Amino acid sequence: MIDLLASPALHCPPRDPGVRWTSEGIAIDAPPDNDLDPAPDARWPVEAVRTGRCGAVSPRVVALAEGGYRLYYTQILPRAGFPAGANDYDNATTRILSATSADGTTWNPEPGVRLSPWDGGAGDFRVVSSEVVPVPGQRGKLRMYFECCPGPQTQQNAIRSALSADGLSWSVEHGNRMEVAGSNVSAPRILSLDDGRCRLYYHERHRGIMSAVSHDGLTFEIEAGIRVAAGGSHDRLTAFAPEIIRLPAGGFRMYYAGYSDVNQADILTAVSRDGLHWEKVGQPVLSPGSRAWDAAKCSEMCVLWDARNPAGGFRMLYEACDGSAPDQRGVWRIASAVSSP
Repeated sequence: MIDLLASPALHCPPRDPGVRWTSEGIAIDAPPDNDLDPAPDARWPVEAVRTGRCGAVSPRVVALAEGGYRLYYTQILPRAGFPAGANDYDNATTRILSATSADGTTWNPEPGVRLSPWDGGAGDFRVVSSEVVPVPGQRGKLRMYFECCPGPQTQQNAIRSALSADGLSWSVEHGNRMEVAGSNVSAPRILSLDDGRCRLYYHERHRGIMSAVSHDGLTFEIEAGIRVAAGGSHDRLTAFAPEIIRLPAGGFRMYYAGYSDVNQADILTAVSRDGLHWEKVGQPVLSPGSRAWDAAKCSEMCVLWDARNPAGGFRMLYEACDGSAPDQRGVWRIASAVSSP
């Protein structure tokens, strides 16, 4: 979570959220099959028919200076000529929307589109995974880092950026913040460093979680090595979508998504003293189970807390897939989990 009250010390909780999490339900639902052109602030009955054509994924939360939270998330819809929608993700379209909450529990979708694929440079394909942070030295201005995906995931794409003065209207900046020749990059995360630079964590397809550093938040230099590589029992296929938080006692905790095979995703954790060398820790902190909303996959996440109540608990918003479609696909929603003492 980006706490605007703590800027520029981003991702700084009052204590370690730990490794024990319990899922509690759906925070943002997917549009039903009968609303393929939904209003950004639409709401639907829980019992509406959903088969995975539409989805809600990639949660990012900002704690607002005036209190409460804003959630940025990605809504997946069928692209013209490709009716399977999210069940054929490479050919789907997406847009970045937002919702607000007073307490982090109940979320109210906001009117308007924060970023469309056309405005983001992806044509009618996808803009995804928005990371929103304050712009250093420019009071009140925000920068969004996002994936610009003009085609299938096998195609080279880029991480781009946009600016906003209010968190609602965004203007895309020129150029790419990160691109790798012949590869696909995703899931950007920004961490402020003590020397005034920032570190961009991102996923590079077929490699794992990587990092790059910048003096201005615009031009990044890739750092040597892989921060978290795939290859463990729970992330054999891929390790991606990091959420990095700075621990009060020093060092860092990362939550990240791991796929052990194409049909199984868990939320995992790792720790580091310097933000560069990471040690994977134990078993998943959240796994698919008997719950209807995440019976197949628990994936990309963010952690939030109440900065005004250091003794309070933590909440995790994460992508949840119910596995109701063939090959363990199905409806992707944003679910909520709470930390256990």
